[in-house]
Amino acid sequence: MKIKSSPLAIERISEIADYIAKNSPVSAERWVHSIFNRVQQVKDLSKSGRSVSEINRKDIHELIFANYQIIDRVKTHAVSILTARHSRQILPDEDIEDA
Repeated sequence: MKIKSSPLAIERISEIADYIAKNSPVSAERWVHSIFNRVQQVKDLSKSGRSVSEINRKDIHELIFANYQIIDRVKTHAVSILTARHSRQILPDEDIEDA
């Protein structure tokens, strides 16, 4: 199974890493590596995430990583990482419109 990251997901992960790097560049780098390692779990366990409470779609899941949510869409032969966000943020509709 392939894993694809959307441009939005890459942008959001970069923004979060930049924020963390203000206090600790080393922690930011470690966080980025850790989040991509967590995403690799999706490859082996494509249904490992739980349903996203804000929406009612069986193909959209979230993985929890520390205080963050990784939103993905599971297809037959691929998983698309749609976005990442702090768990206290509301998931905007436009983050999953193209899903």
